[in-house]
Formats: sequence, structure tokens, C-alpha cells
Amino acid sequence: MTLRIRFTFFLLMLCQFILAQSDSIKLKEVIVSDSNLKKYSSSQSIQVLNDSIIDTNQPSLTSLLNFNTVIYFKENGLGMTSAPSFRGTTGAQTAVIWNGININSQFLGQADFNTIGTRDFNSITVKAGGGSVLYGSSAIGGSIHLNNDLRFKNEFSNHVFFSAGSYDTYSANYRTIVSSEKYSLQVSISRNSSENDFKYPGNSDERNTNGEYYNTSMNTTFGYKFNANNIIKAYSQFYDSERHFSLTSPNALKTKYNDFNTRNLLEWESLFNRFTSKLRVAHIGESYKYFPNINSKTFTYGKVETSIIKYDLAFDVNDKIKLNSIVDYSRNKGYGSSIDNVKREVGSASLLLHHLLTEKWDYNASIRQEITDNYGNPFLFSFGTRYQFTDFYRIKLNASKNFRMPTYNDLFWEGSGNPNLKPETSYQAEIGNEFFRKNFSLSITAYYNSIKDLLRWVPTEGSGDIWSPENTDKVRAYGAEVLLEWKPKIGAHNFTVNGTYAYTVSESKQSIKNELIYKQLIYVPYHKLTGSVTYNWKKISSYFQYLYNGEVYSTPFNNPATRVKDYNVGNLGADYDFGTKNSYKIGFQVLNLWNENYQPVISRQMPGRNYTIYINLNF
Repeated sequence: MTLRIRFTFFLLMLCQFILAQSDSIKLKEVIVSDSNLKKYSSSQSIQVLNDSIIDTNQPSLTSLLNFNTVIYFKENGLGMTSAPSFRGTTGAQTAVIWNGININSQFLGQADFNTIGTRDFNSITVKAGGGSVLYGSSAIGGSIHLNNDLRFKNEFSNHVFFSAGSYDTYSANYRTIVSSEKYSLQVSISRNSSENDFKYPGNSDERNTNGEYYNTSMNTTFGYKFNANNIIKAYSQFYDSERHFSLTSPNALKTKYNDFNTRNLLEWESLFNRFTSKLRVAHIGESYKYFPNINSKTFTYGKVETSIIKYDLAFDVNDKIKLNSIVDYSRNKGYGSSIDNVKREVGSASLLLHHLLTEKWDYNASIRQEITDNYGNPFLFSFGTRYQFTDFYRIKLNASKNFRMPTYNDLFWEGSGNPNLKPETSYQAEIGNEFFRKNFSLSITAYYNSIKDLLRWVPTEGSGDIWSPENTDKVRAYGAEVLLEWKPKIGAHNFTVNGTYAYTVSESKQSIKNELIYKQLIYVPYHKLTGSVTYNWKKISSYFQYLYNGEVYSTPFNNPATRVKDYNVGNLGADYDFGTKNSYKIGFQVLNLWNENYQPVISRQMPGRNYTIYINLNF
């Protein structure tokens, strides 16, 4: 039976199951771009970063998440490639979700967080733990949600942001919203660039060489309400960048890398009786060029075109029980210097349930069946529940099976790809405790994650020069996370205190002298801590940010000689609002306040103390 036939069969079965019941209760309008995140993830740890936090931080997604979440980043220098480690997993085990669509690279299986600007989005949400039932491959450690939320109300607003900083670093963003009760339009344009030629902290005369970069992005979101029951939404984004990779030695060749990505999504939402129907059609283009010598016109390249069809049919059985069936089909077609013309088809069918047992107790249950023509067909599940014992304490429990599919490079890389790979499989469980009062919240979560068939590139037998991917390793990851928020107010003085802490053990099983032992994965710190204090008084705002990353190992055998030392980084900023009716702010930032000399990755230096001034206009 072909993939298309099996996919159609699942679609018909799920539609028949859901449509077997009917009633005449009208649903409320859903505005958010990813409503399933809120409906079916209530028992999991979710952290929302709104536009005020986004504006405070530097424009890269790496900087925003590094200083405000428990996620650790393996960053190869400022503006260079950046991969997350969420709950001790690899970069390919964190999913990036753009308005409900997974946009991880089909080549590498992961997103480069320095190629994602933050100021094109209304909000950015961080969901910890497994989410593969909802979001498919890679959502093992957690997922990052980039949201363009539409509001249907009479509004015309403009936002202008411009900053200039050390090392000829410039950032600009313009965003406008034009909307009524019938339509809503948002347009955002961003540009970031830097010579990035900072002098290394300390007494060294060395400078960061060949580190310049620029990127340009444009986001357009449009929604139109035909009537109370039918809404059409269109999302579009393009991203263009060039990065010269910083040299690790004076004699190394200068290289550069070009990215060009496009994303387009069309959504039609219909409300009828107790049903909500949502059809999405998306096209994602991903391409790169790598120049191993910028003085030569020779380059390697790769390109993937992805088409996605996704259909949601939600049904409110009553006020307490909600069901949602999801079927989706995607087709990838890729080619490049080391990959022949190849294609991959993936289909899936999911069923989600939310049940409010009492006002204090609810649960979510989900199942998903993957169908593909390139690897096994995993069956996935998740279950989560939460119970509020008192008016200040709530407990959450979650368990799930998740997966990550092999990437294009894993399967098809010329001379090395392995078409017989199996997807990674993860079983995880967690318990969360939430304490809350007025203006105060504290979340403490403990988790355990067991990953089998981990994908790793290893030398082929008889040759140390040729590497090939295999399902070789098992990994266990466990630890605890703490999220804190407190908003005290003293007269006209407003404070916001935020903090996060992560203790992470992530170990792979290895055989040393015929003895099986566990070793910490490379570039996964045991400890990470962030904190921030924001102070507002009348028209004055100020903030302080703190980041501590513990030491990490750079080799699988945890040799003490290859440890990367821990580091402490602080940022300080303040601004003044000159506006009366509208907001016109001018401010400054001091980054790496203590001039810390640190490297997130060996031989990848980060800048010392540097400065930024900015204007932020809202009218």
C-alpha cells in the first residue's frame, strides 16, 4: 500500500470518527496562531516571552533564549552557528515551530538559532519536554514557538526600533499593524549587521577575524473574516543572510556561508456548530551556499523544497471534553553538491483529547501514527494531567513517547548516507510543582528521558577518514528545572524579578575496557542559571540580566583536559520615555558588564564589554 493510500485511509477514518457526533453550540473565535499549544499542553511547562522582553534583548533568538530560559547554547562565536541543548538533548532534538509548522532544517534536522530574528514576532513561547505527538520530528527536548498573532479590532500602529553598538553593529526593525473587525494586517522588516571585529578580552592583542555578518528578514501576516464563522489567514516570511565564519587560527582560510529561506502558509478556519475546521497549506524553501575560500568563486550548496498539507478537525463534545483529529502530509524534494535529487514523503494522523474532570483537575491524552517511505513508522503517545490542591499549589504529571527522523544528510549524503536508519525514540516522564500567589509564581519540574537508537556519525569499518551515520547509542537524561517570576510594586515603583535554573545530567552509554559506563554528553552543562531584575518608575525603565553557564566537556570521554570553563555574564540597560500620548524611548545597554573572557565552544571567542544605544518608537 503506498504512502498516499495509507494517508487517505487515516484521513477518512478520523473524519468519520469525529463527525459521528453533532450539536449546535457555537465556538468562540480563536485568534492565536497555534491554538493547540494552549489547549493540549496545559500540563507541561510553558514559558511565554512577550514583546517587551523581546525588545530588551539582542535581536537573535540565541541571545533571547540564552538569557531568559533554561536552554543551553553551543554558540560558535557571536553571530555564528548556534545549536541548543534543551534538557540535555542535542540541537536536532529541539523543534522550532513557526505558526504551528515545524521548520527544522531538512539537511541537519535542527534550526540555527542565529538565523532567526526575534523582532518579527508578537510572542515567543518555550515548551519543555516531549511534543512529538503535536509537532512531529525533533520535539524531544522541547519546542520553540514563533508566533504572529492576529487581532481583529480597529487599530493602526507603528513600531520603529534602531540600535547602534560596538564593532559597527547595527539593528533596525519596522513593524506596522493595520486592522479592523473585518481584517488584520501585520508587516515587519528587520535588518541586522556587524563587522564583529572585537578585540579578545584580557591582555591579548588578537581580534575576531572574518566575523562580519548581515541578515535581512520580512514577515507579513494577513487575516480576513468573511463572516463570523469563516476566517482566512496568510503568513509569509523570507530570510537572507551572509556570515563570514570567524577564524580559529591566524593561518586558517577565510570562509563564508549564505542562507536564503522562504516560508509561506495559508490557513482557512471554519466554525460550525460544535466543530472547528482548520485547513493549512504551506510551502517552505531552504537553501545555502558555503564558500570554503571567500577569495574563490567555488562553493558547495544545497536546496530543499517542502510542501505541507495539514487538516485539523476539533469537536467540543461538551463544556468539559474536547477532541481534535489532525492529519498531515508533507513532501520534501532536495538536491545539492553532495546529495542527488531525492524526495521524502511523510504522513501522519493524530487524535487529541482534553478532559476537564473538575474545576481543579484536568488531563490531556494524545496518539499519533507516522507513515513514511524512508524509515520506520513510529507510533507515539502522550498523557498529562494537572490537579490544583489549594489556591496556591498545583501538581502536573506527564509521560510520552517521542521521536526524531533521520535527516537528508543522514539518509542521502553521497558516499556516506545510510538509507536503513531507524528514527530515534524517546520515552520520558516528568513531575511539576507550581506555587502561585498574586504577582508571584514558582515552578519546579523534575524529569527523566530515555533515548534509544541515537543517531551518530561514526568512522566506517576499516577507514578512519570516511564517516557514516548509525543507530548506535543510548542516552539517559534527567534533572530539574526552576522558573521564578515575582512582580512587587511599591507606590509608583514597579519591579519584575525573573529567574531560571537547570540541573542537567545527560549521559551516553559507552564501553571502556569491556565495561559499560555512562559519560556526560559534550557541551551539556550540569548547571545553568539566569536572572533578571526590571525596574520602572514613571518614564524611566532599567534592567539587569545575569547568566551563568557551568563547565562542559568537549569530548565524549569527558577528559578533564578538554573541559570548557564556566562563565558569568551580566548585561545592564536603561531607557527614558519622552512621549506623552505615544511611547518614544531612547536607551543604552552595556553587554558583558564584567568583561568576562569566555568561550562557549573551544577556540570560539565571545566579545568582552561592549555598548549599544537605541531608540524605540511606538505610535
